[in-house]
Amino acid sequence: MDCDRFELDLHRLDLRFAGSRLVEPRAVARMAQSIERCGQIVPCIVVAAPGYADGSAEALVLVDGYRRVAALRRLGRDTAGVEQWACNLTEALLGILARTQDRRFAIIEEALLLRELVQGLGLSQHDVAQRCGRDVSWVSRRLHLLSGLPDAALAAVRGGHLSSWAANRVVAPLARANAEHAARLRTARERMVSQPRLFLDALQANEAGRAGERLRDGPEGACIGDLRCLEAVIARLRKRVATLRPVPRRLIAAAPRLRAAIDALTTALEREDMHDPDGDPRRSAQLAGAGAQPARDQPPAGTVAQYRAAHSA
Repeated sequence: MDCDRFELDLHRLDLRFAGSRLVEPRAVARMAQSIERCGQIVPCIVVAAPGYADGSAEALVLVDGYRRVAALRRLGRDTAGVEQWACNLTEALLGILARTQDRRFAIIEEALLLRELVQGLGLSQHDVAQRCGRDVSWVSRRLHLLSGLPDAALAAVRGGHLSSWAANRVVAPLARANAEHAARLRTARERMVSQPRLFLDALQANEAGRAGERLRDGPEGACIGDLRCLEAVIARLRKRVATLRPVPRRLIAAAPRLRAAIDALTTALEREDMHDPDGDPRRSAQLAGAGAQPARDQPPAGTVAQYRAAHSA
C-alpha cells in the first residue's frame, strides 16, 4: 500500500474513532516511557477523508495510533510521526482489522470498528469478513456482543472500569436475559467503588461467619474441607491438561512431586488411624490391659500395599 511518512501537528488529527478505543492509562504510561526513552518508533496511521461539517474540507483521520497520541500528549509533545495511507477510510479500517496479528485489539475494540464499517459506512457483514480475511461468524459474534451490551456497560469498558472479559462473559448474557438484573449488577459495582467501607464491612462479616463455621467444625472439619479443595483442584487440572497438545515438560516433571505428596498424606492418615486408641474405647482398654497389640481395625499389610499401589498409579 502506498504511503507517506511525515511529522504532523497533533491538533490537525481527526480523532473520530476515539470512541472505538479503550481508555487504558497504564498502557499509555508505559508507552510514554518507551517514547521518552527511544522515541516514537511506530508511526500513527492516518487517511485523508471528508471532514465532519459539510464534507468539503479534507481531514486527516487517525485510524490507528490512539494510544501513541495519548502518550505523546502525556509527554507534552506537539507532533506525531504519521504514515498516510493512499486509500479511503473504509479500506483503511479493513486494513487495520486485517492486521490484528501485528496489533492486538480488545474484542470490544474490534466490535466497535466492525459496527462503524457496517452501520457507519454501509458494508455488509459478508463484505467486511471477506475483505479483512475473516469469516462471517467472526463478524457476527462481535456485532452480537454490542447488540446485547447496555450503553452504560460499554462506557464502563471504554473507561477501564469494567473488563472486556466481564462485559463479554457476564454482563452481555445477563443483559440479554434480563436488562434489569444487568443494571443492578452495574449499580452494585458502582457502590463498591463509591462506598468501599460498606464493601469491606461486608467482607469482614462474611469472614467472621466462615471463622465461626471453622470453630464449630473443629480441626476435623478443616481437614475435610482441605481434602475437598484438593479434589476440586485435581479435577480442574485434569480438564485443563486434556486441552494441552502437547503436554509441557514442566507439567510432566511436576507429576512425581504431586504423587509423592499424596502418598505421604495417605501414609500419614493410615499411621494416625493405626495408632489412635481414642477411635474405639474397647480398643483403648485392650491396649491398656494387654500391652502392645495391633489395632482391631488395622488392615493386613497386603491390603495397605495394594491400596498404595492403586492410588499411586
